[in-house]
Amino acid sequence: MANHQHFPVCIIGAGGIVHDAHLPAYALAGYRVKGIVNRNKEKAEALAAKFGIEKVYDTLEAMVAENGNDVIYDFALPASETVEVLHKLPVGATVLIQKPLGENIEGAKAILDLAHARQMQAGVNFQLRFAPYVAEARKMVEAGELGTITDMEVYVNVHTPWNLWEFLFTKPRMEIVYHSVHYVDLIRSFLGNPERVYGRSFKHPLSQPLTSVRSNIIMDYGDMLRAAIHTNHNHDYAYQQQESYIKIEGTNGAVKINYGALINYPHGVPDSFHYIIRQEGKQPEWQTKEIKGTWFPHAFIGTMEQMMLAKAGVITKPWNSVDDAFDTMRCVEAAYISNEKGGTWLSEV
Repeated sequence: MANHQHFPVCIIGAGGIVHDAHLPAYALAGYRVKGIVNRNKEKAEALAAKFGIEKVYDTLEAMVAENGNDVIYDFALPASETVEVLHKLPVGATVLIQKPLGENIEGAKAILDLAHARQMQAGVNFQLRFAPYVAEARKMVEAGELGTITDMEVYVNVHTPWNLWEFLFTKPRMEIVYHSVHYVDLIRSFLGNPERVYGRSFKHPLSQPLTSVRSNIIMDYGDMLRAAIHTNHNHDYAYQQQESYIKIEGTNGAVKINYGALINYPHGVPDSFHYIIRQEGKQPEWQTKEIKGTWFPHAFIGTMEQMMLAKAGVITKPWNSVDDAFDTMRCVEAAYISNEKGGTWLSEV
């Protein structure tokens, strides 16, 4: 990031995502992390020692009193705590909010309204749209290399050890709002808002009492464009046949990104980026492109970079603004409404 100011970052929360993604990303980008606060101060102190964070605060109030609007607040706590934290931040603060934007549409609207009322420059950490391999695919799409987009699919067939996130076991909604929301946001970032959303989420007998661990979502953009999300987190049969990919097809070419972060989790496997383009007089062949960086932690640079640009006045609002994120949450809500209403009973036909 060049030609504008870097602002210091203060982090609220000291969980696994901060350790695994936020702090490594900011170190890669050269962002200064000025402070951190967490209810369990020992966890914050451990992160501060490992990543060279300048100060551990006793309370959020102490952090705000010392820094005011001179920093970007990076909020990394569960969505149920967002409103309480926003009330404690200064009017006009710049804040990056952990995804999702609330756990339901009412929660999302409350956060959106509060951010507006307190005149905040607020973004949401929907970071998959900023992953390096997604950025490369977007560049190809925007250059017209794939032609008119006809198909976009996210396919996930993995084993996810949900016990790593104990708070999820008490949630009335789980898979779509805490995982597939990334893919809903990704598809929106390419195709905009769909006309309609169809959704169905499923439990699994070996993943009780989680409310859902598998989903199918169709984002309806009309008759000429298919956009679909398929997730199964209970493929517990060794990792060799696990899959997670993003596929984009157009009238002139296609891209397939195999992203390895979810396979053999948390160890992961390497990503790969494949593409094919029609050229007149030539037989099209799949080719591979080397992409530097991956989803964790590199995509987390992108979400914070947007906040830096917005605070510096280089852009009027971040691409990952609460307003844009609210449309992602509307799609999520539509999927849950569809899940409840269900399809057509065969007995009626």
